[in-house]
Amino acid sequence: MSNEMVETNAEAPLLVEREGAVMTLTLNRPRSGNSLSTGLIGRLQGIFDETADDSSVHVIVIAARGNVFCSGHDLREVSANGTPGFSKHLATVCNRMMQTIHQLPQPVIASVQGVATAAGCQLVATCDLAVASRTARFGTPGVNIGTWCSTPMVAVSRAVHRKHAMQLLLTGRLHDAETALRMGLVNEVVEPEQLQEATRSLAGEIAEKSPYAIALGKRAFYRQIELGISHAYEYASELAARNATARDSSEGISAFLEKRPAKWIGA
Repeated sequence: MSNEMVETNAEAPLLVEREGAVMTLTLNRPRSGNSLSTGLIGRLQGIFDETADDSSVHVIVIAARGNVFCSGHDLREVSANGTPGFSKHLATVCNRMMQTIHQLPQPVIASVQGVATAAGCQLVATCDLAVASRTARFGTPGVNIGTWCSTPMVAVSRAVHRKHAMQLLLTGRLHDAETALRMGLVNEVVEPEQLQEATRSLAGEIAEKSPYAIALGKRAFYRQIELGISHAYEYASELAARNATARDSSEGISAFLEKRPAKWIGA
């Protein structure tokens, strides 16, 4: 990753930090509830686009500063540009950014310290994994102000059971972290003071695996889950045959048999 991509300016809307093979993106608009303005979405998109080709980054973490993880879209920006054209543009760029998270070769982990609502809840649902503080809250509250969380619905309904998704969408209620865990929206709930370490531990564990296998597996997971079961098995079988010829596969098997750490080359 280029030095230009590392942003630690405390006033920047997005902080970018590296620790070994793990890159952390910290939403840094606490006064606006870390809302996803078009500027912040564009910044995230740019980093994702560049990082997709950066083999030195094995895992991406999305975190946030303040009491709110992400409150969704910037309603002040929406109100100031209150036209159907702007709303369509906002949805388009946000949808692209969310889909890019699935398309990245690196797993993306949400580290949720506070409230995640609307597009913020969508962001959590879109990330491959999520670790939440016990103080975190989750919801899709559009219905409370006479709207429907349409695009958040897409990600949420694919992350949790449909009845849980409808519960979120129809009530607009904030649900606690334990409920989000039961729904399948997050993977783990920890005490607030343990969130950073729990996220770092999970990211580090994944970063030690073969980046080739992780990228292959992530892409395969999202592709096969949209297929019928017979086509999914056919696709998975072809993938397994191709995977068997990879150098990381050969190295991993040799390392296991020889009882030594593997030396991944990422191919």
